[in-house]
Amino acid sequence: MSKSKIRSRILIWVVSVLVVLTLLLTTFGVYSARRSFPQVEGQIQLKGLDGAVGVYRDSLGIPNIYATSAHDLFMAQGYVHAQDRFWQMDFWRHVGSGRLSEMFGESQLKTDAFLRTLGWRQLAEQEYAVADPGAIAMLEAYAQGVNVYLAEHGGTKLSLEYGVLKLLNPDYKPEPWTPVHTLTWAKSMAWDLGGNMGAEIERAILLKTLPVEYVDELYPPYPDNHPVIVPAIGGFSSGEMRVAGYDPQLLTPNSQLATIAARFALLDSLLGPAGGEIGSNNWVIAGSRTASGMPLLANDPHLGIQMPSIWYQIGLHCRPKNEACPYAVTGFSFAGVPGVVIGHNDRIAWGVTNVGPDVMDLFIEKINPDNPNQYEYMGKWMDMEIHTEIILVGGGEPLELIVRTTIHGPIISDSYGPLMQQVEAGKQSFTEKAGIDLPERYAIALRWTALEPTQLFNAIWGFSRAQNWEEFRTAARDFVVPAQNLVYADVNGNIGYQMPGNIPLRKNGDGRLPVPGWTGEYDWQGYIPFEELPYVYNPASGYVATANNQVNPWDYPYLITTDWDFGFRAQRIVEMIENAPGAIDIAYVQKMHGDNYDASAAVLLPLLMQVDLDDKKLEEMRAIFNGWDYQDSMDSPPAALYAAFWRRILANTFGDDLPEDRQPGGSSRWFEVVRNIAEQPNSHWWDSQLTTDKVETREDIFKQSFAQAVADVQEALGKDPAKWRWGDLHTSTFENQTLGKSGVAPIEALFNRGPFPTAGGASIVNATGWNASKGFEVTSVPSMRMIVDLGDLRNSLTVHPTGQSGHAYHPHYIDMADLWRNILYYPMLWNEQAVVSNAEAHLKLVP
Repeated sequence: MSKSKIRSRILIWVVSVLVVLTLLLTTFGVYSARRSFPQVEGQIQLKGLDGAVGVYRDSLGIPNIYATSAHDLFMAQGYVHAQDRFWQMDFWRHVGSGRLSEMFGESQLKTDAFLRTLGWRQLAEQEYAVADPGAIAMLEAYAQGVNVYLAEHGGTKLSLEYGVLKLLNPDYKPEPWTPVHTLTWAKSMAWDLGGNMGAEIERAILLKTLPVEYVDELYPPYPDNHPVIVPAIGGFSSGEMRVAGYDPQLLTPNSQLATIAARFALLDSLLGPAGGEIGSNNWVIAGSRTASGMPLLANDPHLGIQMPSIWYQIGLHCRPKNEACPYAVTGFSFAGVPGVVIGHNDRIAWGVTNVGPDVMDLFIEKINPDNPNQYEYMGKWMDMEIHTEIILVGGGEPLELIVRTTIHGPIISDSYGPLMQQVEAGKQSFTEKAGIDLPERYAIALRWTALEPTQLFNAIWGFSRAQNWEEFRTAARDFVVPAQNLVYADVNGNIGYQMPGNIPLRKNGDGRLPVPGWTGEYDWQGYIPFEELPYVYNPASGYVATANNQVNPWDYPYLITTDWDFGFRAQRIVEMIENAPGAIDIAYVQKMHGDNYDASAAVLLPLLMQVDLDDKKLEEMRAIFNGWDYQDSMDSPPAALYAAFWRRILANTFGDDLPEDRQPGGSSRWFEVVRNIAEQPNSHWWDSQLTTDKVETREDIFKQSFAQAVADVQEALGKDPAKWRWGDLHTSTFENQTLGKSGVAPIEALFNRGPFPTAGGASIVNATGWNASKGFEVTSVPSMRMIVDLGDLRNSLTVHPTGQSGHAYHPHYIDMADLWRNILYYPMLWNEQAVVSNAEAHLKLVP
């Protein structure tokens, strides 16, 4: 028998085994998953309840809970969260406590070590120790409900994932839920929405090989022709921002920054990038612009794509609502946290987007050569705070971790090695490049507002109870990290905006690069007072729109960040509001949510159409763009071709100048960078470093990139442009955050769903983000869409990407995906009559 026939038979055998294994696992999965489906009808006794509780679920499995006391309301919420999402809750609490190795073994040791160094669990314990009695009661009632469910369910009866985990870690058993587990959630979200640390590290790394002016071109200022959220704040006069300059050559300790970047990447894979390309949209429109004469509020937070949805929709109703039980609220919660994070009550509605302030700084600490546990501060050797963490490992031996902390924060660098080594073989040393003397031994500490005790959830619970603008702003004071753009509307017709948060006041510098810690010259000296943070109430414009763009007026006296989103989404939202064809109604707001206008195409395509392609077939392909409205619609051939062209433009223009792990991803910053150099046909960026016999211009790169783009799309979608569809390239696959990324295809198939063709793109209002350096697949999504009608709350609509249930194969596991990707919605049921009459299931919880 020939070798080729033997190889063919082996291949057939391997494929056959994989098919059989997949079928067996699928059969096992379906059978086991059904065991985890919760009881949603009939009656269940819950030890600890004060009275009867009604749980009504609609046709999408969304619960509305009715209880006679606040204790019972939140106990029932804990029980219902555990019914639908306990695996998600279990995973998140292990992230927050740095205990992933207990579940998944040695593979998570590095992640746990970094999380323990940050100390989220200890912070949560400190917060619980000083929480007010009302918060403690709520947290304990919630934990009580979760634990009642855990006491009655285990293994695959709890969730299918535990059946698979048992094969990997047979000794793992979930422990009881505690209030501290809830409080660690805030730290995880603070990381996810953390700020500009990735940009700070990248700037420092790029200064290793690029001139200062080149790095500045890659990090341009916020464009002055794009909107700011609050154009004017009462009480502030014009003046210069209180920002000292920085020496861009001073602090680029690349030998440790690469290590820190790798540590950050560990959390990025779990939570999404810290700040990163994650964004959000929200806007609120006053009755002066609406068809009903009352406000409309819209929100769509953008977060990493995942399964199940990060949000859990729920309604919480006191029966009756009174001082002791003041809740009548519906919207979106986090599984693991009592209350509603985004939504509306009977008087007000609110939405959030990320501010993205600069609240993380890296401090280079000078280490005592004779004592690695001392660092210099203002001329004196100071002892570090040192404690030991024990990391338990499922199936392995415990690991002992030493955590060191300075006055600036925990040491997050790996080593204390000398900085004065050659940066790379054959290149000048860092000392020669920087022209300064840096410490012989050093370490890097992280100062971050989230590493201080806060009472974040007091804000969230306060929003649920607030009845007017003043009570809403009072609650917002506690929303210190992560800082959010809060939009507001009420049933009296008022609209408003508040930016809360702890925003550092620095003695010197602007937070864009690591700074010396030993001098004390770059220390923080408090935070911007809440009263001086940007806000607006009933603006004359008749709307407020936020999309992670610049918040403050141009003459604002404080620094919030220099790393805003560059405002392309914000500009489009403002244009659609101001240029609405008539009075704005809910249908028009839905259209805004689904807008796919690609601002980069509007800049580059007119230039491309002028290029002499010198190729008839390419010219025929270019004609596809004729008449295109720059909408990245799901079924659009020109959107597919343009995306391939944009990807090639970025790679051909910048790829040869940047490190392999710092390639352009295509975010709003790259929109602005390319927009700026598009006006410069002979910019140095157009010249390829890969050629030595010529100097390329913009036209050369456009011609090369378009030819490559045509070849890319033809290879992916075929030769016939009429059959090209952007959605066939730009697909959404919802992955379980743990076992869905196991690398074992049959296991991944149990939990992951997709791919789904998807419209939109990066820095587009319909913000289905993708990374141009890696492919066209969706990496971040509008994690829910919500429209609240303050004229009649019963008209409010919403949707989120996957489904309400976290149980694979459950009817409500992925039943929202088509609604979500097609910009369709379902009602946010509000009054009790509608909730009861539309109930698919009614569960009665009794003492």
